[in-house]
Amino acid sequence: MTTVSPALLCALPKAELHIHIEGSLEPELIFALAQRNGVALPYDSVEALRAAYAFTDLQSFLDIYYAGASVLLKEQDFFDMAMAYFERAAQDNVVHAELFFDPQTHTERGVPIGVVIEGLTRARREAQARWGISSALILCFLRHLSQASAFETLEAALPWRDHFIGVGLDSSELGHPPEKFAEVFARCRELGLHVVAHAGEEGPPAYIWSALEVLKVERIDHGVRAIEDAALMQRLAAERVPLTVCPLSNVKLCVYPHMSQHQLPALLAAGLACTINSDDPAYFGGTMNANWLATFEALPQLGLAEARKLALNSFEASFVDEATKAGWRRKLEEVLAIGVEVVNGTKPG
Repeated sequence: MTTVSPALLCALPKAELHIHIEGSLEPELIFALAQRNGVALPYDSVEALRAAYAFTDLQSFLDIYYAGASVLLKEQDFFDMAMAYFERAAQDNVVHAELFFDPQTHTERGVPIGVVIEGLTRARREAQARWGISSALILCFLRHLSQASAFETLEAALPWRDHFIGVGLDSSELGHPPEKFAEVFARCRELGLHVVAHAGEEGPPAYIWSALEVLKVERIDHGVRAIEDAALMQRLAAERVPLTVCPLSNVKLCVYPHMSQHQLPALLAAGLACTINSDDPAYFGGTMNANWLATFEALPQLGLAEARKLALNSFEASFVDEATKAGWRRKLEEVLAIGVEVVNGTKPG
C-alpha cells in the first residue's frame, strides 16, 4: 500500500455531494446575521454558542441547527452564508458542490421560498465566476414533517424549477422511514428531478432498502449501516449506488465512538461507491479537507489507491455531464502524478 501525505490529500480535486448549506453557518456569521436582522439568540457569545455543540445524537444536533437557521431572513443572508461556504470549499480544492437546502426550515418562519433560492443561486453564480467552482442545488424535504407539507413545498418551489436539480430527504431519521414520502418522490421523478435520500445513518439497513425500492433514489446519503446487511452490500456494489459518507459527522453524532472504528475501509473494499463529504461542517468539526485528513489519519489501511478511488467516486456520483467528469478525472491524475513524484523525491522543488 502506498501511503498518501496530508498535503496531497488536501491538493486533490474533489466533489462534495453531501453538504447542508444551513449546516455550514459558522457561529461568527450566525452572530453577525443576528445583529444585522435584530434576532435575539439564546447565547451571549460566539464561544457560548460553539460550546453548545456537544451532541449526543441526531436530534440534539437538529435542535441547535434549527436555532442557528433562525437568523436567515433575507436573500442577502442566504447569499452570505453560501459564499462563506464556497470560499472554504475553494481552499479545499472542491471543484463541484451539490448543496442541500431545507426550504421548510425557512418558510415555516415566514421566509418566502424564492428568497432562499434566489440568494443561494446568486452565490452559486458568484462562486463559479470567482473560484471556478461549479455547483447545483438539491431541495430537501424535512422527514419529521408530513408528506403533505413536502408536496406544498415542492409546488411552491416549481416557479424556480430551473434553479434546482433534485430533491432529497433529511432531518430526523428514526421513526420516519423513506416510504412515508413515496408519493411526493414519485411526483419528483415525473418532473425529471434527481432523487436522493438520507438513510442508514441512525436508521437501520431497512431504510436503505426502502429508499432504493420505494423512493428509487440515485444516491444514498450516509448509508454506513449497509455494512450490517450482506445482501444490501452486494446490491449497492453491483448497481454502483453512491454512498455520500460523512466521517466526522458520523463520529460527532455517535454512529461510531471513534474514527478508528469507522467502516469506510470495509465499504470501499466491498466495492461500494463511497465518497467523503462534510455534511454540516460548522457543527461537526470540519470542512472537506478536515474530513479527508481525519479519516486517513485514523484509518491507516487507507492509502493512495483509496484516496484516488474516493475522489473518482465523487466525480462519478455527481449529477453532471460526462465531459465535465472527464475533465475532473484528468485534473486528478495530474495532481496525483505530481504529488507522488514529490513524495518519492523525483520531482525538483
